[in-house]
Parts: sequence; structure tokens; C-alpha cells
Amino acid sequence: MSEAERTDEQSVEPASAWPAVLTWRAHDVPRMEWVRVQLTGKRIKANGRIVAAATTSHPAFAASYDLVTDETGATKRLSLTVTLAERERQLSIARDEENMWLVQDHNQTKRSSYDGALDVDVIFSPFFNALPIRRTGLHLTNESVTLPVVYVRLPELSVEAANITYTGTPTGIELLSPVSETTITVDSDGFILDYPGLAERI
Repeated sequence: MSEAERTDEQSVEPASAWPAVLTWRAHDVPRMEWVRVQLTGKRIKANGRIVAAATTSHPAFAASYDLVTDETGATKRLSLTVTLAERERQLSIARDEENMWLVQDHNQTKRSSYDGALDVDVIFSPFFNALPIRRTGLHLTNESVTLPVVYVRLPELSVEAANITYTGTPTGIELLSPVSETTITVDSDGFILDYPGLAERI
């Protein structure tokens, strides 16, 4: 090994904290989310699970998911499986090179632009909020953006277009979604630490 090669080898940065497992606990209902995340630049590969006991707003369910983004952090494909006491259902969402989304469930296949969305958001999940935050670098700035998303509701697995507004502030990121208006806090990588009214990382 030459001196130059030895110098290059010694200058390689130590391994980061990724891949890692992130876990959130809901604030006021019996629900948790667990996800294993692999990062390569802005690219994310993740597989996780949401487990929820029955509440007044939904029955008990479990939702498992696998997500892959492209190198910019935009969602490429998401597969979801929701298990209820009486049934199990799957949902597949994929974005093509024309930024059209193909959504397949047990009933139908639909192709739509979803208003130009590049991200998917899943209700009850703190993890999915990190996708647009990391992709746009909002955890590093105090900018404000309103972004279209492919919005998935659980446990029914309904899919719709929605807009979410994120505004960076010195104390966190203000968020306005179809179901919430709050200020969330994130870590240095853009993943949620606390989402008031939803969950906190543990």
C-alpha cells in the first residue's frame, strides 16, 4: 500500500449511526411505531410497523410497511399491509419516471399525479413526516413550503391528494396537515423527535 493510499484510507470517516431503529410512542393513546432506517445520502430504505389498540376513532390494527426513495429523497415505492381482527389488506404505491403514481389495492389500480406529489404521508406515523423535511432540507433552514403529498389513511387504506405546510422556526417546524396544526421537533437528520398530539420518540 502506497503512502497516498494509506492516507486516503485513514481519512475515511467513521461509520455513522445508520442503519438505525427508531421508535415512537403515542402521547395519549395505546399506539407505537417501530422502523429500521437505512440512509445513503438522501436516499432512504425503511421497513416498519405501526401497532394500535382499539380507540373510539378506529379498531385495533397493525400496519407494516416497506419504503424506498430515490437519491433525492422522493418516494419511489411504498408497500403497506394492514391487519385487522377480521381481515388483512395490502396497498402498493409506486412513482414512475413521469412522476405519475400507480396505486394498487384489493379493489382497483389507479394512476394519478396526485397534484405533483413527490412524498407519501401515512396518518398516525411520525416517520413519514421526515420524508419531505429531509428531501427539502427544512430541518436545516427557516423556510416555509407547502407540498402536495399522497395521503394514506389507516386502517382503511384510503388514498387521496393532500397538502401539508412546513415552516422552519428556531424552536421547531410548524406543520399544518389535514389532521393537525402543531410545531414538531426533529433531530439533526430530520427525523421526528416530538410531534405534539401524535407521538414522541423513545
